[in-house]
Amino acid sequence: MGFLGIRGLGFSWKRAVGISGIKQKIAQAIGIPTTRGGMERKIGRTIIKTILGKK
Repeated sequence: MGFLGIRGLGFSWKRAVGISGIKQKIAQAIGIPTTRGGMERKIGRTIIKTILGKK
């Protein structure tokens, strides 16, 4: 359970230190997502564009 028993409210040391923000800025600057889900979406989108052709 999260902070003070409130569901969905937790503590992240990465967020507190600023790692999450740095990763987001890098991902936006280079155009490559740093999360697994983001990478999968980008790869899937690229494959579909390749198969169907760019419009």
